[in-house]
Amino acid sequence: MPLATIALGDSTFTLRRARRDDLAPLVALIAADALRAGEDSAAPEHLARYERAFDAIDADPAQTLVTVEAPDGQVAGTMQLTLIPGLSRGGASRMQVEAVRIAEGLRGSGLGSAMLRWAVDEARRRGAALVQLTSDARRTDARRFYERLGFEPTHVGFKLFL
Repeated sequence: MPLATIALGDSTFTLRRARRDDLAPLVALIAADALRAGEDSAAPEHLARYERAFDAIDADPAQTLVTVEAPDGQVAGTMQLTLIPGLSRGGASRMQVEAVRIAEGLRGSGLGSAMLRWAVDEARRRGAALVQLTSDARRTDARRFYERLGFEPTHVGFKLFL
């Protein structure tokens, strides 16, 4: 069952929950990221670890792993939404958006903007008080993209790799 559809020109893209058979093309989209070269791999020997991650995401009602399907049935994009309950901001929930990826040939088509608008609407529907995301500081184009959609760079993020 579709979560939503996005009309771009003469094409209609379908947003739906990811299925296990989407795993290989989703990983391929993520692994195609030049900034993360080597961290993710679509090689078959890594499939079991992605399957475990997919199963955990799929079993968690706070998670929505989205597949964007092109009219020809190919995977055109993805993003992961996580609804996070919290005590701050008066007990507000927030929607975290991660791993936004668009197939290279569709970048600049408006698909990414439409996906993020849907994610914001979904956050509202699910009662979130805000939508947050992170983007690598080296991604200047991504930063402009998110700011154009109304996101503000309000915090500095920290990571500790384990």
